Amino acid sequence: MKEGTRFLGLLGLMLSLSGCTVMGTGGGQMSGAGASEQPVEFSWMSTDGGISGTLAASLPGDTFEGRFFQITSQTRAETLDPLWVHWRRGWHDWSYWGPPWTPPYPTTQFITHYSGKVVATLTSSTGQRMRCRFHLSAPAMGMRGGGEGQCQLSDGRQVSAVFSGK
Repeated sequence: MKEGTRFLGLLGLMLSLSGCTVMGTGGGQMSGAGASEQPVEFSWMSTDGGISGTLAASLPGDTFEGRFFQITSQTRAETLDPLWVHWRRGWHDWSYWGPPWTPPYPTTQFITHYSGKVVATLTSSTGQRMRCRFHLSAPAMGMRGGGEGQCQLSDGRQVSAVFSGK
């Protein structure tokens, strides 16, 4: 009887832990010099319901991995510090979600005004970098709600992305 209770307790613990992890996929295409509309596959995993987690992008011949963060009114500026590694702080050379002539926002304004957006910085095993920005379809659901956006590789190539909602 004691073993049966342990088994049920262990099973309950495993189910509760697996209930906290959410995953999803997406797809897109790479464009730019030499890219010729190549397909890109995305996958993500989160343990906080899709607010932050890990993101992977598989391009022909290379895979990128890194962290993503949903920007909410509760996001603290220092939480985004990993995004600026290898890029100018605040991505001042890449307008967030406006036309190219739109000036960049300081991080504090970015957080305040762009709730419901997701940003990520990814790195490949060869040292190539990619930064991503996504609009969420259902911000309250995080990445689980789906969305679309763009990524830019450090060599200037662009990647479109679409994530389906669940």
